[in-house]
Amino acid sequence: MKAVTSKSEMRAISDKLKKEGKSIGLVPTMGYLHDGHISLIKQSKKICSVTVLSIFVNPAQFGPNEDFNKYPRDFEMDSKIAVKENVDYIFAPDTAEMYQENHLTYVSVDKLDKIMCGKSRPVHFKGVCTVVLKLFNIVNPDKAFFGKKDFQQLVIIKKMTEDLNVLVEIIDCDTVREADGLALSSRNKYLSDEERKNAAILYKSILFAENEIKNGQKQISEIKKECMEMLSLNKFIKKIDYFDIRDSENLKEVKKADRSVNKILIAAAVYIGSTRLIDNKVILL
Repeated sequence: MKAVTSKSEMRAISDKLKKEGKSIGLVPTMGYLHDGHISLIKQSKKICSVTVLSIFVNPAQFGPNEDFNKYPRDFEMDSKIAVKENVDYIFAPDTAEMYQENHLTYVSVDKLDKIMCGKSRPVHFKGVCTVVLKLFNIVNPDKAFFGKKDFQQLVIIKKMTEDLNVLVEIIDCDTVREADGLALSSRNKYLSDEERKNAAILYKSILFAENEIKNGQKQISEIKKECMEMLSLNKFIKKIDYFDIRDSENLKEVKKADRSVNKILIAAAVYIGSTRLIDNKVILL
């Protein structure tokens, strides 16, 4: 496993690998790796000749009052995991390497970045798209691996890749969960013991909505109302950012659960104490 910190070296490595006829898989992360990230690495290892793991806490996707400075970082731990999982390269640039002092160009996907997480995090997806496109240009992967936990991000990146004719195949991978259903996230580290126990309510509310739909409740507004009440009753939920039911293909709001929509996305974001957690599930009708 080789660690690379400069764009020029990473490009040179990728160019050489391509000339040798090898396929490159990119697993973009912000580090502090957990089993969810490891599942992406394993998927890349299955499909691609070479796996590049990027580790970069991207300042452009954090708002002014968000957790950029305290976001968990542990490069030594991440490197050990990468070695254990047989990652071929870690690309770990610093901020100055990724964003020069006169950086003025950003990428956004209109409309899709204004809903759900985009409502309360208005700069987030502009930052995500910008750094992901930069990583694509630097690493030049054949395939890139993203988790379904960040489903809105996944849809937006697929749209950006399609619209800008980027020759990278986006591979989406299933969410990895704890035994009680809580989706793995680097931000789970922020939770106190009591908050952690109660965080499972987020996924339980999504499963409740799924059950209501599968049992024939077609009125989405009623399902959302019940789920919001369920979350509100938990004293550890300090704020409900959103609880949405949408078309998983285009993220358009669904008013009625009927056959007009093939796959429904149930997605929510809440604050457990001061920690913002997201989760979702896609169901077939």
